[in-house]
Amino acid sequence: MNSWPDATVLAGVRTYLHRSWSLRGLLLAAAFFAGISFLAPAARASERWATLEAIHQLENPTNSTRVGPHGELGAYQFRRETWAMYTQTPFHWALDRQVSDQVAVLHYEWLKEQLARNGISPTPYHIALAWNCGIGAVLRARPPSAAVSYAQRAANLAATYNGAALADAR
Repeated sequence: MNSWPDATVLAGVRTYLHRSWSLRGLLLAAAFFAGISFLAPAARASERWATLEAIHQLENPTNSTRVGPHGELGAYQFRRETWAMYTQTPFHWALDRQVSDQVAVLHYEWLKEQLARNGISPTPYHIALAWNCGIGAVLRARPPSAAVSYAQRAANLAATYNGAALADAR
């Protein structure tokens, strides 16, 4: 909200709170005055979870402990350089799903920020595309066709996990 609520709105909130001193009423009023929505952060977290789970299912659905052909490791098949961007924890900890999840969230948020900063909508498609071929290829609009296919599959999986219709990827 850009401005403080007017007197009529305040009177309505006071009346509502006076009639029902419930915790729910207090929380709703607090949310109203703070200008926040309880649903928006949950929706963002849900989309992040769905996107990361889609990436996990494409990268390493069986949680294999084998090192990938380019040195990738763990549930999200991190490369050592990507891992080191977010943690000083030894790279072999990428095999621990809880630690790997924490690093994945940080990488997701970094990719999302980079995309938005460059005018690209941070959709599950674009996040997965950047995850697969790197942010540079996405920003240059020159991703390999295999990465495009990967991103389309990830976006469709994420939409399925969110209970939405299949994604119109781009």
